[in-house]
Amino acid sequence: MQALQNDIIKLRALEPEDLDFLFKTENNSNFWEVSSTQTPFSKHVLKQYLANAHLDIYEAKQLRLLIVKKDIDEAIGMIDLFDYNPQHKRAGIGILILNKYQNKGYATQAMQLFINYTFTYLNLHQIYANVPIDNHQSINLFKKLNFIQTGLKKQWIKKNEDYKDAIFFQIIKPKNINEV
Repeated sequence: MQALQNDIIKLRALEPEDLDFLFKTENNSNFWEVSSTQTPFSKHVLKQYLANAHLDIYEAKQLRLLIVKKDIDEAIGMIDLFDYNPQHKRAGIGILILNKYQNKGYATQAMQLFINYTFTYLNLHQIYANVPIDNHQSINLFKKLNFIQTGLKKQWIKKNEDYKDAIFFQIIKPKNINEV
């Protein structure tokens, strides 16, 4: 689908052969803080998840796509839509880029493709994100993409025995989709 790619990256659906990639990323405890995960996933559980990945957003209330670097045909991250609410036409968004591919513009490109896709094809009215107050890369990414900080969630994220605040960002579908 042309809407989900540019010259450098493409966003694609999960495939059974993505099991090892999912296993490595989902079980990387460095990512657990933002994913609300506390325990590792078994390959069996992830196989079941992949078996149901074909469900559309209206059934699953979520959508996860891999971010693939086209020149090497390798997954470099994931982008998620979650807590989809069809009545209010909104959903949360999250993105993960593997460390060695960060700060190279891939997150910005993936987010632009995905945001345009959600506003154009899924007809969402708004997208939101909760970003830990100390995740400066993500804060800069969302600001760069015209998300507006509309709130601060106090002591929202627990890490070890401490709590940290999270910034609540929103983007409303513009009248002209090319403004995103």
